[in-house]
Amino acid sequence: MSTTVIEVSDVAKRFTLRHNRSLKELAVAAFRGRPTGDTFLALDGVSFDVADGESVALLGFNGSGKSTLLKLISGVLKPDVGAIRTRGRVAGLIEVGAGFHPDLTGRENVYLNGAILGMSEQQIAARFDEIVAFSEIERFIDTEVKFYSSGMFLRLAFAVAVHSDPEVFLIDEILAVGDEPFQRKCIDRIKQLKGEGRTLVIVSHDLDMVARLCERGILLEKGKMVADGTATDLVSRMRGEHE
Repeated sequence: MSTTVIEVSDVAKRFTLRHNRSLKELAVAAFRGRPTGDTFLALDGVSFDVADGESVALLGFNGSGKSTLLKLISGVLKPDVGAIRTRGRVAGLIEVGAGFHPDLTGRENVYLNGAILGMSEQQIAARFDEIVAFSEIERFIDTEVKFYSSGMFLRLAFAVAVHSDPEVFLIDEILAVGDEPFQRKCIDRIKQLKGEGRTLVIVSHDLDMVARLCERGILLEKGKMVADGTATDLVSRMRGEHE
């Protein structure tokens, strides 16, 4: 039997939408026990399991909750209700530059980010040259990353993540940044990870890409899971609803 590596159990997540109000108004509202903004239910009762080696696309139109769900799986956010369990090393490209310290150099951030992803200092040192070569930013590796463009952030973040030997790889719209040759290089590397039997969970507006990379799709609509099936069928369904 396949091992379950991601377990999402009846998960809900609510956010508060704060309006432009003065500090005095917010303080008075808080003192009187009144809400300081409207609430928005981003996810509502979502449950599913992902088996070891599966490639899954989280699908849905804007506001469906797919990026929030990926952040919950990665541990960046915590659910208000329900539980999420993961097994094995999880590497995520959730936001460009997440886990990077702006005042440290690219070199220092490789070691910092690698450690966050569970790599030892020896493992990072052994793969350092390969990481930098993949990123194609050798000239700037000893420059503070606050001077990096978003594309340079992406290159280094992706290079570190894919060289951390993740069992579970999470990707959120990250391939929208960077030039086309590097995007193709990233996709080739993702295909390699898939071929090695790693688990993939991908969020992207590029429906053709996710249909090619993922066998399974989970469709979200206004925070609720409405379908779980093959990625190609659910992409066709989304296109039919959008026409």
